[in-house]
Amino acid sequence: MNNDLPENSNQPLVRVDQVTRKYADGGVTALANVSLEIHRGEYLAIMGPSGSGKSTLLNLLGALDVPTEGEIYFEGQPLSKCRDLARIRAQKIGFVFQSFHLLPTLTALQNIQVPMLEGRLKPKERAARARELLELVGLSQRASHLPAQLSVGQRQRVAIARALANEPVLLLADEPTGNLDSHSGAEVLKLFDSLHREGGVTLVMITHSRELAQRAQRIVWVHDGQLVTEEAATGCSS
Repeated sequence: MNNDLPENSNQPLVRVDQVTRKYADGGVTALANVSLEIHRGEYLAIMGPSGSGKSTLLNLLGALDVPTEGEIYFEGQPLSKCRDLARIRAQKIGFVFQSFHLLPTLTALQNIQVPMLEGRLKPKERAARARELLELVGLSQRASHLPAQLSVGQRQRVAIARALANEPVLLLADEPTGNLDSHSGAEVLKLFDSLHREGGVTLVMITHSRELAQRAQRIVWVHDGQLVTEEAATGCSS
């Protein structure tokens, strides 16, 4: 895949075309004939009950998994033809998980630099970029702190900064406030709003919360492995 493709505002950033995902163990069909388009700069929420297939869909969008049938196009190119999905994930996609996944022996500054280690930046440039991101998420004074020395809300903000390390065109968030108290969760959502509104980040978020989903521009509902409905959200980030 050509990572230097020109941006085309008329072309979806991601297009899911008749995708099915089956798992051999247990004969489970997690997704069935799903089609979806995500455009650059869009803020999309994916909702559905547990086991509906929404996490499977997010994994496919992030090239963490591959379809059993159908195709996923990223910047117009079929992912099935890409020989190096790891490179696409590293250079184009950022991930924010409910459980943070920070390395416990690394400081906040060092954790943010992990995705940059395979890139072309020199050590000083990586550190400078990490400091910029810490400032962006409001944690410039926590650079030398280990994850255990941070609150859960601060850990999630470090995780968001890490997800932005390589300036991804797509940010995927799986229940990003699930482990946070209401105050910390609100701070994370305000950060997402800012990233979308001011940074132009394309953001896809899985959530069980209708209130959280309303912050997006569009809500997609998944049930029994199928997209059952779409609706416009209130778009609190607008």
